Amino acid sequence: MTGFTVVLVLVVAAAGLLRWRRPAWYWLAFGVTLATLRVLVRYGSVMDACGLTVPPARWRLALARAANRPMPESRPPRILRLRPTRTGLVLRLKLRPGQDAFDIAAASDRLRHSFSMYGVTSRELRSGVVEARMTGYDVLKRVQMPATTETRPMRVPVALRQDGSVHYRDYRAIPHALTLGATESGKSVYQRNLVVGLAPMDVALVGIDCKQGVELFPLARRFSALADNPDTAAELLDALVTRMADVYQLIRAQQRITVDVPDAEIAADIWDLPDELRPTPIVVLVDEVAELALFASKEEEKRRDRIITALVRLAQLGRAAGIYLEICGQRFGSELGKGITMLRAQLTGRTAHRVNDETSANMAFGDISPDAVLAAIQIPAELRGIAIAGDSSGGWHRIRAPHTSLRQAVNLCNRHADRTPALPELAPFRPALAGPAAVPVPSVKPSPATA
Repeated sequence: MTGFTVVLVLVVAAAGLLRWRRPAWYWLAFGVTLATLRVLVRYGSVMDACGLTVPPARWRLALARAANRPMPESRPPRILRLRPTRTGLVLRLKLRPGQDAFDIAAASDRLRHSFSMYGVTSRELRSGVVEARMTGYDVLKRVQMPATTETRPMRVPVALRQDGSVHYRDYRAIPHALTLGATESGKSVYQRNLVVGLAPMDVALVGIDCKQGVELFPLARRFSALADNPDTAAELLDALVTRMADVYQLIRAQQRITVDVPDAEIAADIWDLPDELRPTPIVVLVDEVAELALFASKEEEKRRDRIITALVRLAQLGRAAGIYLEICGQRFGSELGKGITMLRAQLTGRTAHRVNDETSANMAFGDISPDAVLAAIQIPAELRGIAIAGDSSGGWHRIRAPHTSLRQAVNLCNRHADRTPALPELAPFRPALAGPAAVPVPSVKPSPATA
């Protein structure tokens, strides 16, 4: 064999090995160039085969007849921009008269096959302009978040979408959210990513973990308040409602409603206040909402009504006061009692990992999109971390959060422990930061194995 043949064989072998073991590296090294050439060479014929072309205009037909020239061919959407990314290609198209953005969305599977891509999704940017995002490999199989993300206050990158873009949790745009997931579905990892993203920010974290604190108490150094049982949770929620009322009084005192103040400067929430007067925003994480709604006696029923009422009030009024809810649970249904559907209506953001029943998926997405419900109940058990994320606008995405171990989350929370604000209203619920010796260990002895 000649030297060129040897080099070619080595390159092909390296490309095959990279595509099998490191698809992201293969895409950056070889795939992006090959995919760009495929799209540019096949574009006209693929669009024609997918029915995404329109007949030529009448004036062009008349001009061709008058000049005795060949009839012009049908025209596909015009390419405005073709941009390679770390996970695929972004194709921006200008639609022809008579075409609709739904035509591109309906042909996404045919475009994926024709261009030999892993996935194709589309969205309308503005009237007549559609962006098609094509991924070159399965980006959710091994999630790798980009090195730089567009972070800003109260906006946290938590997962990667199926189209290769970053999924953000923006509390100022979507103040309250519901996260569902069965056991071993990846819900706890998603919650850890939220805490890890919020830890470096100037925000107070409040946790309610009725599983005796096994999920949130290891992260206690970054939490301003924690509750590990329903009784403490009821008192903590009442304290948050009291703080919310005090913040509203502060906003009213600083609204600056005078004739010489422009409308844009009139304060309506904490973000309109001056920096020196702005109260610390609070994110409330509820690890298992069903434990707060269950009861077995009259006294527990009164406590349950008190908790749900406080949660509904915070969901309805907390945004302007800078109090944001992150409600998590394995099961969420109307059988949890009165007030649950009212609470669900206030939770704009919805995320569902694998669930054990269709009712929970319907509670998450039934009022948003039937397609999202179907996608949520089809998540296989072996794909931990895969979730469906949507909001009240009707849009939804398949996402997966990068794996973050509990040790990694603990280390990061300890590193940013100095950012934990001390709020007077929540001082009684501040977690004690004593050493392990202060934690009582139950005297449970392992049973000997029997033959």
